Amino acid sequence: MDVRSLLIIAVGAIFINNFVLMRFLGICPYIGVSKSLDSAVGMGSAVIFVMTLASVVTFLVEKYILLPDASVFRLIFAGHQAPDLRFLRTIAYILTIASLVQFVEMVIQKSSPALYKSLGIYLPLITTNCAVLGVALLNQVEHFDFIQSAVNGFSAGVGFTLALVLMSSIREKLELADVPEALRGVPIAFIMAGLMSIAFLGFSGLTLK
Repeated sequence: MDVRSLLIIAVGAIFINNFVLMRFLGICPYIGVSKSLDSAVGMGSAVIFVMTLASVVTFLVEKYILLPDASVFRLIFAGHQAPDLRFLRTIAYILTIASLVQFVEMVIQKSSPALYKSLGIYLPLITTNCAVLGVALLNQVEHFDFIQSAVNGFSAGVGFTLALVLMSSIREKLELADVPEALRGVPIAFIMAGLMSIAFLGFSGLTLK
């Protein structure tokens, strides 16, 4: 296993190609759940879990169901070519992510009702979080293997959480600041998101070998 390549994938997913601040995916929960630090940490933990599991499970779905070479359908179509089901990739991935989110939602509801209440509608909306689907599709585009997909999924979740925690910390400070009435709430949040995106643009100058 090449540890250096895994480190490059991790640093790239967290800083250089941050899914929120550089790829502009997952903006809805980024703005909606960043009002308090506790909610941001809870949502970030859930997204890390879902992104990591989604990367692993979708890799297995791609290899053993969608691709004809190692498909389980070869057992059914013994002696014949198994069907190429890659045109169903997006649907299969969304179903996988929806199942994982449902599982996470049940666990949080049982283990931490307060956190479940604070996350509100944004927890089931992880299903439609394009950042989760994006990391699963990106793993296939980059031709990552099983370990690389898991590392990329986990790192992308860490990058999402980092952006969420930074934004929630800033917004908690802004609640005490003398912000003009017209900019209070979402408008100042979008301005700060733009400034954070510009700041993260500085990581694009990193050269990883």
